[in-house]
Amino acid sequence: MNNTLLEDLKAIYLREVATLERELALYPDDSSVWGLVPGLPNAAGTLFLHVAGSLQHFFGATLGKSGYVRDRAAEFSRRDVPRSELEQELSRARQGVMAGFAELTEASLEESFPVRFADDVFSTRLTLLQFSSHLAYHLGQIDYHRRTVTGNSASANAIAATELADRINHDHS
Repeated sequence: MNNTLLEDLKAIYLREVATLERELALYPDDSSVWGLVPGLPNAAGTLFLHVAGSLQHFFGATLGKSGYVRDRAAEFSRRDVPRSELEQELSRARQGVMAGFAELTEASLEESFPVRFADDVFSTRLTLLQFSSHLAYHLGQIDYHRRTVTGNSASANAIAATELADRINHDHS
């Protein structure tokens, strides 16, 4: 119960990547991941690519020095990427998150994040909190897309508190 902010953030990010993997598994086929819904700007496939690319870039490359080179334009322009490839991207995103958190300390959370956004400098702490909100936003979009395209209201157990508790307790055992 006496976790550091860093431990809590890591647990949240890893839970969210696991939720993305469950969401992807709930799509019945590759084409449904790319189904277009009137009024929604992106298919879930686009969002999976964007989230995976973002996590690999900001965590893996920026914090973890993985060497990953992001192609943000491709995240939004690629189409009909099979689920098997999306699964691989999410796996690499998880590795990026792990690599990034391995380089962070509680003290580094108060330092400036290495990337500027709109010419503003933010602390690493604030940047990670912002990224977490952004990730949750995209998870909600993916969940809504999947339910709309498939007609299946099955839950991927997004933001499950029990899973979060398990992750935190597992890290301390």
